[in-house]
Amino acid sequence: MSQTVRGVISRSTKAPTEVVDVVIPDPGARDVIVKIQACGVCHTDLAYRDGGINDEYPFLLGHEAAGIVETVGSDVTHVEVGDFVVLNWRAVCGQCRACKRGRPWYCFDTHNASVPMTLTDGTELTPALGIGAFAEKTLVHEGQCTKVNPETDPAVAGLLGCGVMAGLGAAMNTGNVGRGDSVAVIGCGGVGDAAIAGARLAGATTIIGIDRDPAKLEWATDLGATHTINAAEVDDLVTAVQDLTDGFGVDVVVEAVGRPQTYTDAFYARDLAGTVVLVGVPTPDMKLELPLIDFFSRGGALKSSWYGDCLPERDFPMLIDLYEQGRLPLDKFVTERIGLTDIEDAFAAMEQGKVLRSVVEL
Repeated sequence: MSQTVRGVISRSTKAPTEVVDVVIPDPGARDVIVKIQACGVCHTDLAYRDGGINDEYPFLLGHEAAGIVETVGSDVTHVEVGDFVVLNWRAVCGQCRACKRGRPWYCFDTHNASVPMTLTDGTELTPALGIGAFAEKTLVHEGQCTKVNPETDPAVAGLLGCGVMAGLGAAMNTGNVGRGDSVAVIGCGGVGDAAIAGARLAGATTIIGIDRDPAKLEWATDLGATHTINAAEVDDLVTAVQDLTDGFGVDVVVEAVGRPQTYTDAFYARDLAGTVVLVGVPTPDMKLELPLIDFFSRGGALKSSWYGDCLPERDFPMLIDLYEQGRLPLDKFVTERIGLTDIEDAFAAMEQGKVLRSVVEL
């Protein structure tokens, strides 16, 4: 039988979110119902609310979540009732051209639940990133569930579902940061600071956090930056980075802002044959103009990082284990713990740069 739970929806562009009754149907053959314990408030949820993703309203927001498997479909084998899981939006299909080439982190046909969640009047909801976890329960495909250590704080574990994994993976997976490398991270919000933590974990010896907000630079230092640069206080950011690296620039720059100017700074702040990783999300109207000869003469690699090029089944349990060992301070990303009715305040705090993550606890 279907069941009704509380959830947070967005009905129209930039309209305030609402806590409403959400109908969870019986799961399809390979679907599961997860009782949500915690869900982080991510910029992507705000983008959904404001029409920055698509116009398939109403949206059931929330996607950075952890919880307990409550009900499973008839053909589910991946998880069992009672499993503690982190939800992910890259449930790889195993059959698309990326998966068959051995690059499943680029899967082009990821799985989602086979039946929709609805409002009580039957209106179908579009779950954020196929998850919809600002709710007491949600319905997802079994492949969207990754089992992790059940002793972990759900508010911490759930952060791997999106932003923190995006930053960690941008450094560790996409950027291939290694022992002794020098790294600069432009933009020290949640994703950028996760890249700093990832660079530290990977063994980078020089890690430069760059932002215009002194509070964010303090967060960056706390999470592993060896140096910081306040971009508002320097005339030339590229020169400032070179001054910290014997005039050469860094091996890897992670650009976590997503703007043409910060990308241009990232391009020139790297050493010859260095790597730029774009993880900040630009808007469709943005354009980049650089001399083509500079692309040729500097060499190296220019990469984009989607979801930190992660494989949830590989990466989530490993990162949780590192957290439990005290080697990865995931708990430092949890700035505040809130309820379902506090989403709009959390969006405002996020826009004002006051938090790394607000986390809804249920």
